Amino acid sequence: MDPYDIINKYYPEDSLAKEILIKHSEAVANKAVRIAEHLGLSDDQIRFIFEAAMLHDIGIFLTKAPEIGCKGSYPYICHGYLGHDLLVREGYPKHAKVCERHTGTGIRKIEIKERNLPIPYRSMKPKTLEQKIITYADKFFSKDPAKLETEKSIRRIREKLSKHGENKVEKFDKWHKLFRISEKPSGRS
Repeated sequence: MDPYDIINKYYPEDSLAKEILIKHSEAVANKAVRIAEHLGLSDDQIRFIFEAAMLHDIGIFLTKAPEIGCKGSYPYICHGYLGHDLLVREGYPKHAKVCERHTGTGIRKIEIKERNLPIPYRSMKPKTLEQKIITYADKFFSKDPAKLETEKSIRRIREKLSKHGENKVEKFDKWHKLFRISEKPSGRS
């Protein structure tokens, strides 16, 4: 599977949304692959991590986020399950789970109910090692056009997650202990 083929199918050439999606996804994929290699995962796992990281935000074009070129009608929080549904229709249910489960450190059913989120009422927490690696790597990169390839600091990630509850910070800290790589970021995109 070539994730760029799927991106090209849904995103017009030379669109801001496509440029942001690709740059953001490549940064996330590069970090996730470095983590997977550092952990000694199999070639099949690494290939899946690359593909799924490239597609984790495929649903953003369906949301209303004009600052990143997305002209859809759904709230941005919906991009995960929308991407999930799109990839299921494309025949990639395993990749689809990453879309649905990567937001924050995952979304619990109780959070959906308590916060009245406009998403399906089901657990959207990452479960597999591959899902957790991609979710973790995603926290380091923004879709802000001015900061696409700049890694966020751990402090900044923790600050942002703390707005959604201490359990989000604790989950990130746990992953950081497991997935941290001592090398400097490569700056590749």
